[in-house]
Amino acid sequence: MSKAGQNTQEQASGLVLVDKDQGMTSHDVVGRIRRLAGTRKVGHAGTLDPMATGVLVVGVNKATRLLTYIVGHDKTYTATIRLGQNTVTDDAEGEIISERIAAAVSDEDIEREVALLSGDIQQIPSSVSAIKVDGKRSYARVRAGEQVELKARPVTISRFEIHEVRRENGGKILDVDVTVSCSSGTYIRALARDLGEALNVGGHLTALRRTEVGPYKIELTRTLEQLAQEFEILPIEKAAAALFPNRTVSVDEAVELSFGRTIPASHLSMDIAEGQTVAAFAPNGVLVALLEDKGDKARTALVFTAK
Repeated sequence: MSKAGQNTQEQASGLVLVDKDQGMTSHDVVGRIRRLAGTRKVGHAGTLDPMATGVLVVGVNKATRLLTYIVGHDKTYTATIRLGQNTVTDDAEGEIISERIAAAVSDEDIEREVALLSGDIQQIPSSVSAIKVDGKRSYARVRAGEQVELKARPVTISRFEIHEVRRENGGKILDVDVTVSCSSGTYIRALARDLGEALNVGGHLTALRRTEVGPYKIELTRTLEQLAQEFEILPIEKAAAALFPNRTVSVDEAVELSFGRTIPASHLSMDIAEGQTVAAFAPNGVLVALLEDKGDKARTALVFTAK
């Protein structure tokens, strides 16, 4: 992480790895980073609900062009699921709409249903989500009193680990602490809802913290308060190097790429998956472009150096 002074921040391009506070929207965070970075060109890679805390990846200046690639990466969360209550939003921010005593649910019951919610599954997103239905956000339709039924979509839950089961309110309510690693587009609120329904007691999310987004982990983040004291940015070269396979190109190749021209395909000299995006760096370490192979040629998906 590099530290940007007030006189250089406007030109800096890179990622700001924020540990989002509870109660803030992702849009709020972007607004704060715009003021701290001294630029309007700021965006984020994947919304965190106001209730949630943890890793929010924010791009500044040229690094906003990397955000599309970051959004699709797997994510990891720690969460607490409350069994015995349903809420309108599937989390603690919504009003309780039903209660069922969960005392008869055993730890083995929970483990069985967690296993069934792991791997490749079909998940119906929470109706109070940002998914658009006929051009209007689903949550806006719900708040307007409409009944919204979203379609199931495939997601992958690569890790769904139970850490602790706590019996509250005389055992009527169960709080389950878990870690979830999942594909992009997974709703942890929906996992809580579905676990509760599978156990016939209802469930919702009471706590959520995102600890990883792709290669970016919670240990690298800073709170907005810390960033206000000392603004730190992950330079665009280091950000791209962590996201993609790295290829060092020659000076002549860097010039060709800066004009959007092709060079020999990356797979001819690198062990990469077909169609994998590669970050191309000049011999001096400057990020030149993102490349994608087509046949025996590598074409530019994005160019970062000036022509």
